[in-house]
Amino acid sequence: MPKRHVVCELKSLANPGSQGFTLKYNEGIKEIFVVRCGEAVYAYQNECPHTGVNLEWLKDQFLDLSNSYIQCATHGALFRLEDGYCLRGPCAGEYLTSVKVKLEAGQVVVFLNN
Repeated sequence: MPKRHVVCELKSLANPGSQGFTLKYNEGIKEIFVVRCGEAVYAYQNECPHTGVNLEWLKDQFLDLSNSYIQCATHGALFRLEDGYCLRGPCAGEYLTSVKVKLEAGQVVVFLNN
């Protein structure tokens, strides 16, 4: 059964904006990030599908300068916010690994499989 993690309040995320989190996962940790666009939230593992490096260029900076796409700081790859599909870069056509996320009473909640 997936483990529920409350990561933040929706109002604490910029719109649009992103924030990274390190969650305890079984015996280790899982690095994820959440992206907000209006009232929609999306969550992904913090890992580029090309080389596995973390995506952010500064703490909690997962979006490009226009706040329109998720951007890999290492390769400049651009991913759609809503599904993590890579539009441009060395991993074009691949996807970020999504994490189940939902809003519950104004809180952003993610679910990780055990």
